[in-house]
Amino acid sequence: MRQTAGERVEDSAGEVAERVRKVVEASGCTQREFARRIVMDPSKLSRSLSGTRRFTVAELARIADAGEVDAGWLLGSRPAARAAGAGARTPGGAGEAAAPSPAAAPREPALPSAGRPLQIVRETVRLIAEHGFHAVRVADIAAACDTSTAAIHYHFPGRAELLEAAVRWCMDEDTASRADRIAEAGAKDAAAELRELLALQTPRTEQQRRQWLVWLDMWAEAARSTAIGRLHVDYYRQWRTTVAEVIRRGIAQGVFREVDAEFCALRLTALIDGLASQVLASAADGEGGTSPDDMYTALLAYVRTELLAGAPTAD
Repeated sequence: MRQTAGERVEDSAGEVAERVRKVVEASGCTQREFARRIVMDPSKLSRSLSGTRRFTVAELARIADAGEVDAGWLLGSRPAARAAGAGARTPGGAGEAAAPSPAAAPREPALPSAGRPLQIVRETVRLIAEHGFHAVRVADIAAACDTSTAAIHYHFPGRAELLEAAVRWCMDEDTASRADRIAEAGAKDAAAELRELLALQTPRTEQQRRQWLVWLDMWAEAARSTAIGRLHVDYYRQWRTTVAEVIRRGIAQGVFREVDAEFCALRLTALIDGLASQVLASAADGEGGTSPDDMYTALLAYVRTELLAGAPTAD
C-alpha cells in the first residue's frame, strides 16, 4: 500500500534513522543546520534520530532532496544502488548501505542550490506575503515553483504544514540575520547591540516586510493551530530571551539603568509588534501613516527614556 506524505514510517529496528544519520553526516553540516535546510524542527529531527519519534514520509522526502539520495533508499524499499546512479555506497561489497555520496547522485531537473523543499517554502512565503495564507492555493505554489501539486504534497502533506514551514523558515532567517548583523556591526556595548536588534525588527526591506506579513498570518493561526501556536510561543520566548540578555549585559556594563530585564523585554516586544502592524497597514493604505523611520525613532525613544543610564525617566 502506498504511504501518504503525512504518514509516519515504521522504524522499530532504527534502520531508517541510521540512514538519515549517514545523510546528515555526509552533508558536512551540523544537525541543527541540516534541520534548517529541510525546514524541520531541530528537536523533532533529534528525537527521530534517537528513536523516540518516527519520521513522516514527507520529512524523509525533504531529507532525500537535501542529501541528494534516493527516497526509496531512505525508506528501505530500494537497494543502495539504483539504476539512475548510486545514491548510496556499499562498503567492501558487503551489501549494506553506507554513507551516501551526494556527488554521485545528480538530480533532474536542476533545482535552485537550496533544493526543492526550500524553493517551495520561499515561494510560499512570497505568496503569503502578497495575498495572505488563506488566499494561497497549493496550485499557486506549484505554479510558482514550476512543478505539480503532487510534488508539493510530496514534501509537505497539506496547507497547514506549508504555513508551519514558512513560519519556521522566517524564524530561522530572522535568527541568522540577527547574528550576522551583530557580528558585522561589531557593537562595543549592549546599547549599540540593542539598536541593531531594533533595526532588524523594523520592516524597511522587502524581505523584512515579507517576514512581518507572514507573522500577521501566524498570529491569526496561532489561536487555532497547536503546531503554529507552539512555534509562536517558541519564537517569542527566544526573542525575549535575546533582548533580556542584552539588557542584562547593558546593566552590567553601566550603559543601562537597573531595571527588570524580562519585563522590559516584554514591553519592548509589545511595542515592536504594535508599531510594525501600523507600518504595514500604512504601506497598504498608501496615504502616509506610520513609516519605518517613525517606528525606529519611537523604539529608540523608548530605549533612551526607559533604559539608558543617566537619562531622565518618563515619570
